[in-house]
Amino acid sequence: MKTPPISRREFIAKSGMATAGATLGVNALSAQSPGHRGANDKIRMGFIGIGNRGSQLLPLFMRNPDVEIAALCDIYEPYASRDRAAVHPRYLDLGMVPRMGEAFGREVKRYSDFRKMLEQKDIDAVCIATPDHWHAIQAIRAMEAGKDVYVEKPLTITIQEGRAMVEAQKRTGRVCAVGLNRRGASIYQALAKEVPGGLIGKVTTARALRISNMFPDGIGRMKAEAPPAGLDWNMWLGPRPYRDYQYNIAPYSFRWWSEYSSQMGNWGVHYMDAIRWLMGETAPVAITAHGGKYAVNDDRDIPDTMEVLFEFDSGSMIQFSIHEASSGGGIPGGEIELNGSKGTLIASEDGFRVIPARPGQFQTWEKLVDEMQMELEGGQSHGDLQIKEDSTANLVNDFVECMKSGREPLCTLEDGHRSTTFAHLANIALAMNTRLEWDPVAERITNNERANDLLHYQYREPWTL
Repeated sequence: MKTPPISRREFIAKSGMATAGATLGVNALSAQSPGHRGANDKIRMGFIGIGNRGSQLLPLFMRNPDVEIAALCDIYEPYASRDRAAVHPRYLDLGMVPRMGEAFGREVKRYSDFRKMLEQKDIDAVCIATPDHWHAIQAIRAMEAGKDVYVEKPLTITIQEGRAMVEAQKRTGRVCAVGLNRRGASIYQALAKEVPGGLIGKVTTARALRISNMFPDGIGRMKAEAPPAGLDWNMWLGPRPYRDYQYNIAPYSFRWWSEYSSQMGNWGVHYMDAIRWLMGETAPVAITAHGGKYAVNDDRDIPDTMEVLFEFDSGSMIQFSIHEASSGGGIPGGEIELNGSKGTLIASEDGFRVIPARPGQFQTWEKLVDEMQMELEGGQSHGDLQIKEDSTANLVNDFVECMKSGREPLCTLEDGHRSTTFAHLANIALAMNTRLEWDPVAERITNNERANDLLHYQYREPWTL
């Protein structure tokens, strides 16, 4: 029996998009307070890592009327002191240095060592926006110090770290949220209710891409040299092996060095999180990856071109592509594409479109789902941008609400760990040059014991997980 198609009106009524589009889209930058805290009963926040991403998060927390900034920590002194004039000119040339100059209102303590900051008793929570290889150590120590945690994506640099973070949260009972911002987008929240229910039928394939043509020079080729004044390079490296400083590693270009990050982790985690959420999937059971450094002449040790397939036990696949040596292969009108037996869904944070499937061989039906297109209404100026909804602000405000209510945040540590695992498995599959089979319960690779050696690494002393 043919299932009747769902209409745009039915979708709005079922998913609550009328409220999401009209209210969240306009008011996403405004914090919502339930009013059950005293006027001076503020949540005091400390920030660990306040460079590029940390400085994007800082004003979002400052705008929340229930938050007070208590402390700032960074291994680069001008970032901690918020003195842009002291930043090395070569850093400024990168274009990733924050504006700084915030007015905090009350005294804010400054630190270069996060361990000292965690000793500050009047800090209720911390925001962690350091490079990927630091997240697990800092988040676990923060939870053990009695702090709630908002931690940026990708959650970890290894799969074992992610599970250790989840276990630390269970042990300490702290509130922890992960900055996978599409979890705060009302479009994706609505679709996550409807896609598993059959909006486009049985989803068999999905895809997303990271496109940024960095040909020919990428992050450049540089030699080791002394770090700029005020930068604690040894502390930046932390648990990773010591190496001499290069300007195309820190402060931002670590994204192209496998010991500190990857583009599969930087961008792939965003899209894998959104797609698996909409599909109702937890983890893949098989992973295949191909790629290499094909065209960009720089110091990176990660691919400029990569194709990954994730297979699921339910009978579906996700394809993720990294195109940093070309500009082709995008998804017109969206950032992710899900292909179902009844139709195709193209979605982004601003809206989505459902395209009815065409009948194939031997089929006589005309269409199994109505064409549908929706966009968020409203808009608000945010700096130099005009945005319809600030999903990151929604996550930040949700985290604050969770601290007060004790409920789970929109993106839990378990979700952050599961989505980050996609990136790690893709990188391991490429390194092993083979198809990996994954046991998502035991969190082990079952067909290549040598690949399990890459689930974690030996930390440099004195750091431990």
